[in-house]
Amino acid sequence: MGIQADQIIELHGFYARRDYPDRLRRIRYYDAEKKKRLIFLTNNFILPATTIAELFRCRWKIELFFKWVKQHLRIKAFYGTSENAVKTQIWIAISAYVLAAIIKKKLKVEASLYTMLQILSVSLFEKTPLFQLLSQIKPDEKEENSSKQLKLL
Repeated sequence: MGIQADQIIELHGFYARRDYPDRLRRIRYYDAEKKKRLIFLTNNFILPATTIAELFRCRWKIELFFKWVKQHLRIKAFYGTSENAVKTQIWIAISAYVLAAIIKKKLKVEASLYTMLQILSVSLFEKTPLFQLLSQIKPDEKEENSSKQLKLL
């Protein structure tokens, strides 16, 4: 459980040495909760191995958050680079997502949230009532749109 190894390694091979000639620190960590062995490579030789493992764990949570943002909030790029601009864009996207979820629940729409958001994005300037717009989705269309896997037969 916890840190299993803390080693200093050198990369071998022409391309590996050319791309990164310095030594690396290899930390092997066992996550008992998830029953997974993780290996971290770093060039930080100062921090304790447990701190590095914790930093990578925190970083992974951030990576998962941004993956969720890209998949669900459909943010492809940030329009600003300042911290405030990024936070504002994320909060606006989250607000739109939550509003769509509320509409889905209140109107008892059977379509997936993803399908709803697609329909809403192409119907922004139409004067069609939401319930009428969202009730036009056929059950077969929901299955085809939500599946990214091709069907053979």
